[in-house]
Amino acid sequence: MRKFILILLFVLSLFSCGTDTDTGEFTVGSDYLALSNKVVLIDTVTVDMSTINFDSLATSNRSRILIGNYDDPIFGKVKSDSYFQLSTSTYALTSVGSDTESVNYVFDSISMILKYDRYYYGDTTRVQTFNIHRLTQRVKPNTEDDNFYNNSTLSYSPESLGTISYRPRPLQKDSINIQMSKEFGEALFLKIKKREITDYDSFTEYLKGLVLVPDTGNSSSAIGFSVSTSKVRLYYSKYQADDEADSYILDFQILDATKQFNSISSDKTGTILQSLPISTSKLSSTLTNNQGYIQSGTGVACRVDFPNIKQFKNISTNGAIVDAELILKPVNNSYSEKYPLADSLTVYVGDNLNRISGSLVNSAGTAVYGKLSQKSDEFNENVGYSVSIGAFLQKEMLKESDSRSSLILTLPGIAQSVNRLVLGDQKHLNNKIQLKIYYISY
Repeated sequence: MRKFILILLFVLSLFSCGTDTDTGEFTVGSDYLALSNKVVLIDTVTVDMSTINFDSLATSNRSRILIGNYDDPIFGKVKSDSYFQLSTSTYALTSVGSDTESVNYVFDSISMILKYDRYYYGDTTRVQTFNIHRLTQRVKPNTEDDNFYNNSTLSYSPESLGTISYRPRPLQKDSINIQMSKEFGEALFLKIKKREITDYDSFTEYLKGLVLVPDTGNSSSAIGFSVSTSKVRLYYSKYQADDEADSYILDFQILDATKQFNSISSDKTGTILQSLPISTSKLSSTLTNNQGYIQSGTGVACRVDFPNIKQFKNISTNGAIVDAELILKPVNNSYSEKYPLADSLTVYVGDNLNRISGSLVNSAGTAVYGKLSQKSDEFNENVGYSVSIGAFLQKEMLKESDSRSSLILTLPGIAQSVNRLVLGDQKHLNNKIQLKIYYISY
């Protein structure tokens, strides 16, 4: 054991000549704790943090219509429009007996019914307004992979087919109902009644799709609605002499979820992230108040690097990292009831250009997540996400090449929500990132 400690102190003398702010510092120091015969805990290794921005996120086929906008005090103006194509199982009015011409059917009304999926973000006590517009462009991706992305858009008519101003109640109510234009509904009804629309092709030629666009005049929240149960419902009746009218409905739904996507944008002008670079680069936490940032939907993610991990090979001729715990602390006052903390973090492995190679896994090949601990304490010192990264660091330590991998942190539902998170780096005043490495010499 004495020989091992001498080797450890020798490594310390090689890498701790500067101060705590030296670039590329590697410090073992007197903070290690002997845990067993030849195992030590090292908790002063350099961890670099930065913020990155993915070029795009695939938001089609995600099961959620996300609509709304709000002014985020940290991330700027966030907005989500939702595009989709409708269809139905039958393109005909109800036929009874010999009435095949449907001459007695008349149009009543048309409305959009959006079913809450219980997701919300922002202030739901304030009124939110959005409009329905008709697409002038087919719901067809321009890319080769058949996906739509958070930065995808389609052209649409400026005329509103329906508008609603409401206070969202995603946990108390089942749905919202938006009355749509009578002229629009009657024209569609007549096309079907006259058999000018008889199938999917003729229907989508006439109605290419719809888009929901929030009014930027009253920013407050982003609300999720179900793709599978939301619909446009056409109401019509059949009149006969001396008889009461029989009422009918014809539902148009999003039967192909690949033809629905959310266009999610963020105007970061005037924020600390307004100089966020292109997707292959990074913005160091030293330039952003010693903080890293994550925001779903817009592609903002936090990157963590371990610049000196390979030098652990110098500690001992035969040694290994048997375990390591990374603890990430949300910055005080950056979260609240309006902007709650997610229950977990999704962790990926990336390269120096922020290209993801896969999920972080443990030695058994199982995906590893960041788990939130919210033990109550006066100063929120115990609030943090814990990530087990021992297998990752051991692999990085043993690499023969000069390449290094980084960890890229996002939130669950990155392509169908707008949740966000602010984390402290190693120099943060109150919410420092922590790394505990358990190293064994044998």
